Amino acid sequence: MSFSDNLKKLPGISHLAAINLLDAEGNLVVAIENKAGSQGSLAVYNHLAQTYGAITPEAAKKGLELYAEHTDDARAHPGKHPNIDRLIELVEQKKSLRIKHVFAV
Repeated sequence: MSFSDNLKKLPGISHLAAINLLDAEGNLVVAIENKAGSQGSLAVYNHLAQTYGAITPEAAKKGLELYAEHTDDARAHPGKHPNIDRLIELVEQKKSLRIKHVFAV
């Protein structure tokens, strides 16, 4: 399955303004906003949060599967896909990130 095929199966994100990813101390690592260019990542991270409760190493592995062909591109070109790079890092370092949904008003 391609990334675009996988996206069609994920829950909608129209109710979200962003997802904040927090480290173990509660510090903001990054916000993935609901805007052109990051909506696919927002959908993936939202699905992972709903399924796993956090972006755990197990969730990150599933996320890498969902990114499909983009995961291979990210591995070949580190820095090109920061939201995928982050999942690779979480798997390798066996770390987790907490999620805070920011709802659209």
